[in-house]
Amino acid sequence: MAEALREAAAASRMEIFFVPADVAGLTAPSLQGQFTPQVAVDRLLAGTGLHARITDGTIFIRGRDGAADALATGAAATAIVVTGSRLKGVTSPSPTIVLDQEDMRNAGQTNLGDVVRSIPESFGGGQNVGVGLNVPSASGVNVGSGSSINLRGLGSDATLTLLNGHRLAYNVSRQSVDVSAIPMLAVDRLEIVADGASAIYGSDAVAGVANIILKRDFDGVSTSARLGMSTDGGNEQQQYGVIVGKKWGRGGAFIAYDFERDTAIEARQRSYTASYGAQSLFPAVKRHNLIMSGHQALTADLTFSLDALYNHRTSLYNYPLNATGDYRQLGTLLFPRNTSFALAPSLDWSVGQGWSLSLAGMYGKDKTHYDSDTYIGGSLFSSVRACYCNDAQSIELNATGPLMQLPGGEAKLAVGGGYRRNGFHAYRTTGSPQNINVSQDSYYGFAELNLPLVSRMMDVRFVDQLTFSGAIRYEDYPGIDKIATPKLGLIYAPTPDFSLKGSWGKSFKAPTMFQQYSGKFVSVTAVRNVGGLGYPANATALLVTGGNPDLKPERATSWTGTLDLHPRAVPGLQIELSYFDIAYRDRIVAPITYSSQSLSNPIYADLINVSPSEADKASALANTESINYLTGAYDPATVVAIVDNRNANATRQNIKGVDLSVRYALALGGGQRLTLSANGSYLHSTQKLSASQPLVALAGTIFNPPHYRSRGAVTWTNGATSLSSILSYMGSTEDLRFTPVTRSGEMTTIDLTARHHIGEAGLLSNMDVGLTLLNILNEKPGVVRRSQVYDLPYDSTNNSAIGRFVSLSITKHW
Repeated sequence: MAEALREAAAASRMEIFFVPADVAGLTAPSLQGQFTPQVAVDRLLAGTGLHARITDGTIFIRGRDGAADALATGAAATAIVVTGSRLKGVTSPSPTIVLDQEDMRNAGQTNLGDVVRSIPESFGGGQNVGVGLNVPSASGVNVGSGSSINLRGLGSDATLTLLNGHRLAYNVSRQSVDVSAIPMLAVDRLEIVADGASAIYGSDAVAGVANIILKRDFDGVSTSARLGMSTDGGNEQQQYGVIVGKKWGRGGAFIAYDFERDTAIEARQRSYTASYGAQSLFPAVKRHNLIMSGHQALTADLTFSLDALYNHRTSLYNYPLNATGDYRQLGTLLFPRNTSFALAPSLDWSVGQGWSLSLAGMYGKDKTHYDSDTYIGGSLFSSVRACYCNDAQSIELNATGPLMQLPGGEAKLAVGGGYRRNGFHAYRTTGSPQNINVSQDSYYGFAELNLPLVSRMMDVRFVDQLTFSGAIRYEDYPGIDKIATPKLGLIYAPTPDFSLKGSWGKSFKAPTMFQQYSGKFVSVTAVRNVGGLGYPANATALLVTGGNPDLKPERATSWTGTLDLHPRAVPGLQIELSYFDIAYRDRIVAPITYSSQSLSNPIYADLINVSPSEADKASALANTESINYLTGAYDPATVVAIVDNRNANATRQNIKGVDLSVRYALALGGGQRLTLSANGSYLHSTQKLSASQPLVALAGTIFNPPHYRSRGAVTWTNGATSLSSILSYMGSTEDLRFTPVTRSGEMTTIDLTARHHIGEAGLLSNMDVGLTLLNILNEKPGVVRRSQVYDLPYDSTNNSAIGRFVSLSITKHW
């Protein structure tokens, strides 16, 4: 392998850096044909667990952990910044998940939304496509067919998502980022730090931070086409893409375009929902994604970089609200249209003595317009035109460099500050009209320090490495709060075979503008609909919902402990075992998860007024955006209860668990390699709505993450051919909404992907052909009980209605 890498670098006229121990015992496959440098090295490393990055004419080979540490002792590592730190050439003490494009292709994935939903540490609820109407809004929502990362099930807004280290404009109302807007063919890798990181990045990084890192210095042209469908019907997919790039002496750039069209999955196409007619289980979607990334050295010390993103997506949902599944008799057609763009320029100046200054900015918008047409009795009853429109601007200046020389290496410091503004405009024309036009400013400063106290070169017995790190960030949200968030980290390696890592820190999430400024709504409903029993037949209740401008930030304290094994006696083996603990307080919730239990469940007693006075009733109805008279004309004499379910900083959550990651790559001889990987997560989470109420379970209950989730893969590579098989397990959940309590949702699926590279000369040269079968055994979701006739009979946050899926892909490198 070492010789093959050197030959590839020489043929490309590039320098190469790698750690000999990382490639020891590995055999390189033979390569035939013409390749770009990146493609050539990627093929040599396929299935080894190693990664290549080309920067400024230099090829860096790094492992998922150890190689990055070793390279950090040399000058080559100064160009590498790892997610979870602003410093170059350091290792994060927090547990980290890395998926490169090779991993994604071996899994048969072509969309970042599918990638993030397959990660055991991430939850399919929050803002994600496929989430059904029966899911409580606190657990999931599907507006505009976007996809988001939702680590630990803490919410799509509690995982910060970055593109090449830049923030993006939020998507819809949940303050999350739509990862499906980024073409996967432009992605080099996805790095996820599954730990609180507000001390580094600020708001939203409570459960962790995900950084989507684009390719760099792509040289050439690559085109791709893919066709696929679910064997049970629907979900017919067409996808076409092209990426064009050029590397020149002092810079490089690429542009990538991806088009995809998917047909809907209708309820009548699945045996377990056949009676629901044309109800959309998955929407019909058409999207155009365009991305550009480039860099240019303006002088020997000054480099300009630019990332630009554009996305346009349309979709169609059919939501019948009756037992027949015919929306024309009672139901809604929903037409969301999402358009987003982002521009992220930066200037990097090497000022000497190892120090650099970086000035970075971002401007972006994300608009989801939707038309909602409601039908009653075969006629159009109302047409609503609405939008969730977000914009964002930011500018940041930071400096990084060596502070002093310590026995274990250079102490490094990063300092900086910046300004960020998020804007939110939401309107709805009829039904429950509203008009929100607000913004949220943030001013911040930060510092981060890395102290290598002991290194391998010092030859200290039982201390191969000892590194301490610390960070602090101060953030001022005018009108909301001022917040300081620290973080401490420690890495201790007794021997080169394993290391112990630990981190402790505080994180926060600012309230979303929708949580603050959405209008106050009141529904006058029959008391039985909110759990009232024993009342007169005409008894009613006032159900109050909506925003709260006085909300404060959510706050969390988290710590992790990690055992990282990479024994020299077993080259290619890497094991990471992590424990995590998050104490999350002041969570913003509509405290009552199921309004149908408001009066029947005693844990909601603090939110119920069961003896309202006339003044209480008048106050509840005052200053409302809309009053929904579900029982006909309002008669205050019939009101026996007021249910206050407005947003509040009311909830404490405790989240803890264990993550296990294993990867083993070995050479079989004759150019064959076998790569084994596994990732599993155990999650235990509870919630207390207020100090006077008991703890209730979250993980392991319906519409929340299961306790157990895992995913294992085996990839066999023989030269130009690879075969991957993936086994995924989703644990069951309990349905606590009804008695007796039932358990369902457990699923075990098997996926298979075969890929072959045609390297001979001719029209078919440099072509990759892939065949993917997902959920080969066609496992189906577990059936759950329904609250309404139109509710889906399965948990759509954990189980998918896609079923068995088959696709064929062709990629041509020109």
